[in-house]
Amino acid sequence: MASKNEQRSTVHYSGNVQGVGFRYTTRSIAQRFAVSGYVRNLTDGRVELVVEGKPPEIVAFLEDVRERFSDQLRDEQIDAGPATGEYRSFEIQH
Repeated sequence: MASKNEQRSTVHYSGNVQGVGFRYTTRSIAQRFAVSGYVRNLTDGRVELVVEGKPPEIVAFLEDVRERFSDQLRDEQIDAGPATGEYRSFEIQH
């Protein structure tokens, strides 16, 4: 169960985001923050990232991802909502 001060962000990245180590680097970045969720490739060439945690942690995490992949990102769509508490860690989904 998620705490009421936690949120969930679902982010879809497009650009040159597959085959460049995006998922593995994102998982590594996530280990520096108090976040949980997953990252995975989508069949349409985008990458989906679902992250839960306290808003400042999510913002800082997503800023680090954005900074690390600034040359590869063409677009980023973010939807926010309440956390579900279903994730224990941040993983790569296949």
